Parts: sequence; structure tokens; C-alpha cells
Amino acid sequence: MSISKLEIACFNLPSAVNAQLGGADRVELCVNQSLGGTTPSVELIIQVRNAINIDLNVMIRNRGGDFCYSNDEFEIMKNDIIHFKKLGVNGFVFGILTKNSEVDIERNKQLVKLAHPLSCTFHKAFDEVEDTKKSLLEIIDCGFHYVLTSGKKAKAIDGVDLLKELISQADNKVIIMPGGGVRSEDVFELKTKTNAEYFHSSALINNQTVADLDEIKKLKKRISNHE
Repeated sequence: MSISKLEIACFNLPSAVNAQLGGADRVELCVNQSLGGTTPSVELIIQVRNAINIDLNVMIRNRGGDFCYSNDEFEIMKNDIIHFKKLGVNGFVFGILTKNSEVDIERNKQLVKLAHPLSCTFHKAFDEVEDTKKSLLEIIDCGFHYVLTSGKKAKAIDGVDLLKELISQADNKVIIMPGGGVRSEDVFELKTKTNAEYFHSSALINNQTVADLDEIKKLKKRISNHE
């Protein structure tokens, strides 16, 4: 069995440092936790890149709210990817839907192409789509490497049935990464029931603003040792 991996959603520099110290495999860097995560500043990206050696993925989402973007917003997303690629990041996190909450195939393909050869994660916009099977096929066709999803529930542990189905359907063509309220007390159960091999957590405990170092260590231990 392969060793499971852990991504920590980080909203500031101290969280990213703790992610690395705690044994996480990757940081997803964003800001504005209350909005579900938006694009971080160039300054923050540079600070985090200089502070950590593990993989660094950057959120490309210039506002909160829905995932259907205007032409001007889409141009900002494209320009951000072009610019951020020069900063030594390892991948990008985004997801664009149509007004009908379907995968916007053309726009997502454009961003994936701009990001190449860096990895791309389709974020939790996936949980807004109506037809998950059709949407997953489209996301694979767009060239994404990961899909972040809670199985269309508030917490991933409550979405295990759909997560298991998606992992089976993906058939290693894309990695399904459970995320959404993932914590050390339930990550073993989540892994056991879904067979997922990559997990996403903010590791924020008791309304903290910085990812908790001990929680990160516990998450990593429990998914790696499967205990």
C-alpha cells in the first residue's frame, strides 16, 4: 500500500511553516478563509516559497461567491497563473463553472494549458455540480491532476459514499482528494471507507488562525500508518 499524502490549506506564513514541520507533503496557499479561500498576494507567495521546501500550490480565485467568472475576472486568473509560475510554485488550484453549475470545459482547459507543466487541482467548486459522474469525466478531459471534494457534504466524513464512488470512477486518471472538515479524529475512518490516498485539511483547531502543528503531525501519522 502506498504511503498516503497530506495537503494543508494555509492562509498565512506561520501555517505553511507548521505544515512543513508537521510532515505535510504540500501546502495549498490562499487567503480569506471566511470566503473559502481566494488568491494570495505575490508577497505572501514569495515569503512562503522562501520558507518551505515542500510542494506549494496556489489558489487562483480572485473573489468569493460563485464559480462563474466574468471575462475580466477570467483574464485576471490567466495573468495570475502566468506570473505565479515564475515564483517557483508547484501547482495551481482553481475551478470554473458555467451559469448552469456545469464544468466550464473551455475555460478550465485554457488555465490548465497555461499552468503546464505544473499540476492543477479542481477545487471544491466540484461540490456545486449537479451531475458528478459527467463532471468528473470532463475534469479529467481538461487535464486536471487532482479533485478536491467533500463528497457534496459539509464535511468529507459525511460524504464517504460519494467519495468512494468517485475514487472508483477516477481509476487513477485523476486523484480524488477528500477535504472539508478533515481532522485527525476521523481521518482514519475516512481513509478506510474511501480508499483515498491524498487528504486535505486546514488543521485549524478551536478557532485558531494558524494551522496546528500537533494536529498536522496526528493527521500525517494516521493516514501514513493507517492507524
